[in-house]
Amino acid sequence: MGAYTQKQKNILATLGENMRLARLRRKLSIRSMAERAGMAMSTLGNIEKGSPSVSLGNYLQVLSVLRLGEDLLLIAEKDPLGRQIQDIQLTTRKRAPKAKKTTSVIDHAIDNGNAEDPEFE
Repeated sequence: MGAYTQKQKNILATLGENMRLARLRRKLSIRSMAERAGMAMSTLGNIEKGSPSVSLGNYLQVLSVLRLGEDLLLIAEKDPLGRQIQDIQLTTRKRAPKAKKTTSVIDHAIDNGNAEDPEFE
């Protein structure tokens, strides 16, 4: 298990508590909920405590039984920072651009000097 900040631990604890409350509102016991979700009661207990060691898939199983699975689609939907970056037209790339190698001074001149950091042989 990795190192988690206190803020991350609090987020998971709140998520687990919200899931526990949703289960209780539906009047489901922990045993019944675990059976419906296809997991051990201890796993469900860890989810309701907000344990980071439980897989996201298990969280989704419980949310699906509660008919809340689509709530996961709301994660990162608004993305205010990403929208700001997009709005100021900073492009995000899937990977860093390849370094363009210019093989000679002549090729660099033909390229009108547009190659970034030309490397000459």
